[in-house]
Amino acid sequence: MAQAGKGKLNYRCPSCFMRDLDIDMFFDKEKEEYYCLRCEYTGNEADVLEKNQMARFRYRDILRRITDFD
Repeated sequence: MAQAGKGKLNYRCPSCFMRDLDIDMFFDKEKEEYYCLRCEYTGNEADVLEKNQMARFRYRDILRRITDFD
């Protein structure tokens, strides 16, 4: 997804991403936190990065071809 100047970086909403929805988060400069327009998720940068790391764990083998099922 292209970044459209929403904040410092283009982060995915961890709550939506766990449900296989690719939704970008917006950054609120006054509160210094990220929020999602689709769901109720809000969090600071460290919280968003931690939750996105869980999503990376979920899809860690997505590019690996699995041929041995033993």
